[in-house]
Amino acid sequence: MITLPNTASPLYEKVKDYILHNIGSGAWPSNQRLPSENDLVASLGVSRMTVHRALRELSSVGLLTRVQGVGTFVSTPKPRSGLLEINNIAAEITERGQRHASKVVLVETITTPSYLTKAFEFEGRRKVFHSVVVHFENEDPVQHEERFVNPELVPAYDKQDYSKKTTFDYLMQSTPVTELEHLISAIPADANLAEHLKMAIGEPCLLLQRRTWSGTAVATVSRLVYVGSRYSLGTRYNPAAAT
Repeated sequence: MITLPNTASPLYEKVKDYILHNIGSGAWPSNQRLPSENDLVASLGVSRMTVHRALRELSSVGLLTRVQGVGTFVSTPKPRSGLLEINNIAAEITERGQRHASKVVLVETITTPSYLTKAFEFEGRRKVFHSVVVHFENEDPVQHEERFVNPELVPAYDKQDYSKKTTFDYLMQSTPVTELEHLISAIPADANLAEHLKMAIGEPCLLLQRRTWSGTAVATVSRLVYVGSRYSLGTRYNPAAAT
């Protein structure tokens, strides 16, 4: 029998976290059929009502697809924000007919400082993955991407070759996104950004700070910095459809 975490969360939330962990770790990839409700009841030691509620709530937000008479399957993630989509900069550049390239600056494991501990909503300092990648449009660097990733949700993040695939692609394949937070501000380039983005210190940049959740856990904390003179951020949506 599988032992669920001994926390104060309701049982159905623990079952949801168990399912999300299996999806995020790659044990249950997109289109994978989940164990039946009876099998989950037996393996987790909870009631059928508890399992049913967990599956129903994950299905209602699009993470699972339930096919009557067949079973429950992992959905292909299609995350979207009410204001900005989660966009893949490599795809954006390619769709404009330009050439995308990237430079991996580092991939490492760090212990969260206080601001990251708070951002991840951890109770104390924890280990997280940290990556820095610079994206180019033709020969010009346009984005400095810094990500911090929860290893409990994406345990193999530090084992990937991001010169062959983007961090965005791997994350979208690895963990479902159930909630998204975007904060946009203007900042001056410091010495580190100026070096990587080939710009003058103090030149204006656009900073997109992003947090994503998978279930109740924060999956990623990211800082995406764009050269103000080379890139813009925007969206189009129907206000009537948002009401």
